[in-house]
Amino acid sequence: MPLAPSTIEAIQALMKRAGMGEADLREQFVLGSGSGGQKINKTSSAVRLTHVPTGLCVKVQASRSREDNRWLARRALAERILEVRDGERSARQQEREKIRRQKRRRSRRQKARMLDDKSKHAAKKAARRAVPME
Repeated sequence: MPLAPSTIEAIQALMKRAGMGEADLREQFVLGSGSGGQKINKTSSAVRLTHVPTGLCVKVQASRSREDNRWLARRALAERILEVRDGERSARQQEREKIRRQKRRRSRRQKARMLDDKSKHAAKKAARRAVPME
């Protein structure tokens, strides 16, 4: 399924914001790698895009379509240029940091507080049980 025209316009706007022109780009189509079997190893649908003035380079193989990969590579390169130039954090980097925070170990105080809350909750539930009749 090809990219929507609105997506392409958004990528062009991002390129303009990054100060990236088509004349500044060197585009190569290279063999893909990874899973996908024989087909991926025989077709050059992956795109390596280099921004000549900065020397930044990205390789994109997100889709089986070469045309889609061309636009996705432009978006990735523009995001990387903005990240380097303006210090903007990329969405990928923000996602990585979010996962790292989620996996981070709790402090002793947090663990103690969590266990205390659990025991209070268990006591509350135990109080709701029916009283045995004798």
